[in-house]
Amino acid sequence: MASTADRTRSFMKDVKRVIIKVGTAVVTRHDGRLALGRLGALCEQVKELNTLGYEVIMVTSGAVGVGRQRLKYRKLIHSSFADLQKTQMELDGKACAAVGQSGLMALYEMLFTQLDVSSSQLLVTDSDFENPNFRERLRDTVESLIDLKVIPVFNENDAISTRKAPYEDSSGIFWDNDSLAGLLAIELKADLLVLLSDVDGLYNGPPSDAQSKIIHTYIKEKHHNEITFGDKSRVGRGGMTAKVKAAIVASTSGTPVVITSGFASQSIINVLRGEKIGTLFHKDASFWEPSKDVTAREMAVAARESSRRLQNLSSDERKKILLDVADALEANEGLIRTENEADVAAAQDAGYDKSLVARLTLKPGKIASLAKSIRTLANMEDPINQIHKRVEVAENLVLEKTSCPLGVLLIVFESRPDALVQIASLAIRSGNGLLLKGGKEAMRSNAMLHKVITGAIPDNVGEKLIGLVTSRDEIADLLKLDDVIDLVIPRGSNKLVSQIKESTKIPVLGHADGVCHVYIDKSADMDMAKRIVMDAKIDYPAACNAMETLLVHKDLMNVPGFDDILLALKTEGVSVFGGPIAHDVLGIPKAASFHHEYSAMACTVEFVDDVQAAIDHIHRYGSAHTDCIVSTDDKVAETFLLRVDSAAVFHNASTRFSDGARFGLGTEVGVSTGRIHARGPVGVEGLLTTRWYVIIIIGTQESYMWILRGNGQVVDGDKDVVYTHKVLPLQ
Repeated sequence: MASTADRTRSFMKDVKRVIIKVGTAVVTRHDGRLALGRLGALCEQVKELNTLGYEVIMVTSGAVGVGRQRLKYRKLIHSSFADLQKTQMELDGKACAAVGQSGLMALYEMLFTQLDVSSSQLLVTDSDFENPNFRERLRDTVESLIDLKVIPVFNENDAISTRKAPYEDSSGIFWDNDSLAGLLAIELKADLLVLLSDVDGLYNGPPSDAQSKIIHTYIKEKHHNEITFGDKSRVGRGGMTAKVKAAIVASTSGTPVVITSGFASQSIINVLRGEKIGTLFHKDASFWEPSKDVTAREMAVAARESSRRLQNLSSDERKKILLDVADALEANEGLIRTENEADVAAAQDAGYDKSLVARLTLKPGKIASLAKSIRTLANMEDPINQIHKRVEVAENLVLEKTSCPLGVLLIVFESRPDALVQIASLAIRSGNGLLLKGGKEAMRSNAMLHKVITGAIPDNVGEKLIGLVTSRDEIADLLKLDDVIDLVIPRGSNKLVSQIKESTKIPVLGHADGVCHVYIDKSADMDMAKRIVMDAKIDYPAACNAMETLLVHKDLMNVPGFDDILLALKTEGVSVFGGPIAHDVLGIPKAASFHHEYSAMACTVEFVDDVQAAIDHIHRYGSAHTDCIVSTDDKVAETFLLRVDSAAVFHNASTRFSDGARFGLGTEVGVSTGRIHARGPVGVEGLLTTRWYVIIIIGTQESYMWILRGNGQVVDGDKDVVYTHKVLPLQ
């Protein structure tokens, strides 16, 4: 079913079980006779879906209409001339249902048989669902039929219904076939419910009015009070009112619903292709509203225009925006945490990995920590328009090289909603426009954080400075905008980073993996080594700067201090895997690969001959992120520091120090393992470029690495570390 899906319909690719509700107006013509052509086309679509592997369940109306037509015809042929002159009595609806049901199912059976599809009839009443055993047996029966590729066809058994006025009976479980379809969508865990009508969808006015427009995505907060429903169906008991009620119930419970025309050719097929037809009801629809009808280019252009207004502000005005953002985060902490808790609960229910849930969770104190980082960033020296070089070209002719924003940044990140705050604050400080795309698992958290942050941006800059991309489909469009977007920074899995690098001409800054090493040299203080290894692995195992591989000098194989490190790791719940040598010597499970980022309580251990062997191993299997040596031999340590080609190289300090805030950058937009423009934790400076005044000169930028010299320091949640961030003179 290849097609270009609308961004709000991208979830259709994951749909497997679909319930199709066919209304009386679809089954019959205006004269009351069966619409054989429409039913035939409908059955052909069901056949195609069945062939494609979809699990199709039908709910059909029409029995009363079919029965009424039959009884009217029978009464006509048995009437005398005198009978025809009398006022015609209204036919009993229950009798019509009883007569019409067999005829309706016979028609479905005939049409499906011609298409080599088997169908089955399931008649139910409202009271049936009061019995839990009935519900369980119903689910079992449907599962059996689906396994056999048989189409279950449901209908309310109107012939024996006990309710005379269904809409006034508030105690009912369902009231018509629309609400029955909504109930079944929940009961049978459908991925999609399609309600077929005689109009194209829900309109903001009478469908016959030329001024009325179709509502493609129903937003309760926006549309609930502006829509006036007309009369119920001309032939059935439902109508649009009943369909909307059923759609709201099903979508709120997690089953997306599309109301669309049963008259249009291939309407069901087109819905499942993700095309923007009919009216979509979805529990997350309100999150799509901010970017509704705004193209990817319009978002990027708006961010650029806002960034230029931001650059025109004074340093104090830009500083005030950041301070206002920090205050707004703390003032709205309750709302933010409520949305985050909903995301976490949904992720746990969906069975996501514990490492992802850990990154998703905003732990107590996190908002305060983020606000503190933003205030630190605000109080740093203004990075824009800093003079880096002054050159006298000739008498009274001076050339200046100054810092300036890159322009528009696109950040694609997974899981961590705190990344949104860090990135947004850096963009504001550096004068850049920003487009953000977070993972669907953090949708609620990201939406609330975006709302809080943009609410603190003054009107003379505009909230469009920071755009929140809500659909995966928009990413493909954004990656084509190399004339508007200046830098892409992916923060996530190796797969995400690789896909983005392959899909765009825009420069990409970031790292695919965080395979960080700690090498324990034979001269190491083993107590210090233990502290560093434990901190590097367990302080935050899901972080990209956590240790993934422990390299150990071969002379330490049988040293008690090394045994203590292994025991401590295992005691803390770390799963230890071995390279070929460690596997044999220690009898631990063999690691599947040296180039593996666990992002969890697990690591690989391997023995090496000397420091050069450790360096060679890191170059072969590492990701050029952060690597550490533990050694008391300064000559060996210096060899490691100078030869390891990574963005951050440490001596006697935990890899967890590789962080923008800990480096004094205020916060970070990510970690770059590349060698062009920025390397290591990327703060404000990494989001700036330079320009020359008076004369334009095209030059090159230096690549650099971060070297940290320590004396056994560990992070340990920052409990015993005081960050001074004092600038020392160059030597």
